[in-house]
Amino acid sequence: MSVGADGDSPTRRPVGSVARALALLDALAASDAGLGVNELARRIGVNASTASRLLSTLQQGGLVERSPGGPYRLGLRLVTLADRVVAQLDVRERARPLLVRLVSETGETATLSVPGGGEAITVDFVPSASSVVSMARVGRPSVPHATAAGKVMLAYAGLGADAAAELGSRGPGAGTGAGDLVAYTERTITDPQVLAAELGRVRERGYAEAVGEREPDLNALAAPVIGRAGDLAAILGLQGPAARLPAGTRRALRRPLMDTAAELSRALGGPGAGQLEG
Repeated sequence: MSVGADGDSPTRRPVGSVARALALLDALAASDAGLGVNELARRIGVNASTASRLLSTLQQGGLVERSPGGPYRLGLRLVTLADRVVAQLDVRERARPLLVRLVSETGETATLSVPGGGEAITVDFVPSASSVVSMARVGRPSVPHATAAGKVMLAYAGLGADAAAELGSRGPGAGTGAGDLVAYTERTITDPQVLAAELGRVRERGYAEAVGEREPDLNALAAPVIGRAGDLAAILGLQGPAARLPAGTRRALRRPLMDTAAELSRALGGPGAGQLEG
């Protein structure tokens, strides 16, 4: 066995049979209809008997499958393995460098929240370097109807305005009529029907805003991070003092926020396909 340049690790030499098996899996992944032995052998550059032996071994392991006399396809065990990989990903670890970069690009505080118990819970943040900073708090739950992260959670976790009405009743204020949501400021959405329309717009455009709705001097934006199963895995946000985040500035922040959320989605195995209105 040869030794690598660092003196303590063996030189990495590919194992031929393993490399060919991986090539077979790649070939099957590129085919929607499945492939036969001869075609697979041609695609990876081996004879049919070699391809047949490799496929037999992969089939025994559940990595490929076929109906009698039919073409080979990828096996369901790959789904189990993929799920295990995704389950082991730490969203905070994956998101941390993206949060740092987002603050560098935008100059505002970046937050990471995860949905839980009908709320979006802040699990990490990177503060702005500005002298006037909007500080987030790890472990602080959002107000579903009065924060950007909360609106994303309602819009993408399938909870809707009815759930917001129930959750909103925990707050310290009072709405203006029967069935109204709690008012935290004069700009808080308190009408469940108005909130339902707002959540529809959040889903259409792929981001949410809160403009002085939980705290009068705080503005924020948030975008969904979609996981491998198409569910809401996390929420990325930007927040800052209202005076520093007027409408024009918030408009400029949408693209870097949504691009970063899409990048994190892809890192977690999701589609990462954010939408932005024109």
